[in-house]
Amino acid sequence: MESTLFDIGRTWIFINESLVDGLPLWNTSGKSNSRILQPVWDLRLGREEFFRSPLFPVVLSVAFYFSFCTPFMIFDLIGKKWTWMQSFKLQTNKEVTMSQIFDTLGLTFWNHVLYILPAAVSQWVWTPDTYLPELAPSMFDFVWHQVASLLVFDFQYFVWHWSHHRFRFLYKHIHAVHHRYHSPFCWVTQYLHPWELITVGFLTTTNTWFFNCHPLTIWSYMIVSIIVSVEAHIGFDFPFCLHNWFPFGVIGGAPKHDMHHLKPMTNFQPFFNHWDKVFSTFCPAMKAGGVKPKELLDYEHKYRETKKTI
Repeated sequence: MESTLFDIGRTWIFINESLVDGLPLWNTSGKSNSRILQPVWDLRLGREEFFRSPLFPVVLSVAFYFSFCTPFMIFDLIGKKWTWMQSFKLQTNKEVTMSQIFDTLGLTFWNHVLYILPAAVSQWVWTPDTYLPELAPSMFDFVWHQVASLLVFDFQYFVWHWSHHRFRFLYKHIHAVHHRYHSPFCWVTQYLHPWELITVGFLTTTNTWFFNCHPLTIWSYMIVSIIVSVEAHIGFDFPFCLHNWFPFGVIGGAPKHDMHHLKPMTNFQPFFNHWDKVFSTFCPAMKAGGVKPKELLDYEHKYRETKKTI
């Protein structure tokens, strides 16, 4: 669910395994001028030493995570005075305070110092540089590899998440840390027990190995994962959020994950909705302004009636 700052130095691992006589297995056939992404990939030229460094994924993920969260933190602190901003808030009776921000940032800081930093240093010392092919990935591979990786992680975390709510020992000693806040805000994304941080990072990292992704695809996948994870925790239902752009309720977004923090035995999927619907753990979400749609009211009525019969 939470975006993965543990995505470090992994590029070299699967690339080295995918080399046959020095040639990578991903599709690089065709001329460079036929690749739509080639101009983007060519930005590496003259900066190869930086991009092939095992530290580059760390710098990219950490820098993007904090940069992406910062505007939403400002919305929380300043937006409480703006009526139009509050009209997009999901739990309108909850405010984000400076003490909450310091608390969540404090745990995030120590997780980075005690776990991310040592792992990054180890990668830098013991791993070779990332292989950078001449050609960019095809647009088809670039898109489907990321979608496939997201789908794989979505199922993996659905199982992990469900089990850490289903078994009290796992919830009490690991996942309960993330649920200290019933009303999520951006910094809650990485407000995790170290074991959850490591697990989520490992799952996200290894998913790209399955598809022999191009380095550009991997780096983009890291950014997309962070965007989707942070958006799920911002506590707002802005019109520009991804779940409002995809049809048929494919993506859950902040409304769905807010509902999970309010009703912890529902909505276990981090990104999408299909597994929650298949296994009957889906709960309809509130809308902007804390409005409860008919679907949610019907769900709550059914839940109350079910409890009466038990």
